[in-house]
Amino acid sequence: MAAACSFRSVARAPPPLRGLARRGVRCCSAAPPSGNTSAAASSKLVLEVKERLEREHPGLPTGRNGRDDEEMILWFLKDRKFSVDETVSKLTKAIKWRQDFQVSELSEESVKGLYQTGKAYVHDSFDIYGRPVLVVVASKHFPSKQDPVENEKLCAFLVEKALSRLPLGTENILGIFDLRGFQVENGDLQFLKFLIDVFYYYYPKRLGQVLFVDAPFVFQPMWQLVKPLLKQYASLVRFCDVETVNKEYFTEETESTKPSRLS
Repeated sequence: MAAACSFRSVARAPPPLRGLARRGVRCCSAAPPSGNTSAAASSKLVLEVKERLEREHPGLPTGRNGRDDEEMILWFLKDRKFSVDETVSKLTKAIKWRQDFQVSELSEESVKGLYQTGKAYVHDSFDIYGRPVLVVVASKHFPSKQDPVENEKLCAFLVEKALSRLPLGTENILGIFDLRGFQVENGDLQFLKFLIDVFYYYYPKRLGQVLFVDAPFVFQPMWQLVKPLLKQYASLVRFCDVETVNKEYFTEETESTKPSRLS
């Protein structure tokens, strides 16, 4: 059940650093395979992908999120509509990225510098659908002053953290871009391209919806550049205001918790 909160509590400084359970990302729910693919057939395909990866890419790591992680293989098979060739290709790219980017080595301490700016964090509460919530406060993002690689590391760490909080039966997260106060100097097309790659290639189907909250007019040119890059995934984006976020995505304890607009 979603915890009670309002967008005022969403758009705040991040909570104090706490230990993140080192159990990694759950790659797939216990739900049976969709469509006409039976459990037995999907198990056979998982084994086929696993054997292909071992034969063609023996240097890839094993274990959780490695080439022999059957839950991860099944998740990517679903994403690629059970095409073995496409699954092998996409999984190879994802596992190599995780290895090169050293995702398993990212920690709260390693991203503490940017995390403490409050520019992005995983909220304590879930939305009304039980999804973990990843919040980006765009007005605190300054690409000309912040190291782009460190920004990418913070992004990867927070995605991992959000996915580690997935309740049983929930498969994706909610992304909120708080665009109140956004200025031209906050725009960062390169980082947005990285973010698109992250959720298409490395964490497919893990982003359930993206809310662009109170987008100012100055954000529109950035959106016109980004939208074609999203292709069909642009349908995940919803422009809305703070009141809509409160009403449709979060529960409220009292009227007094409703946020006032940014002055």
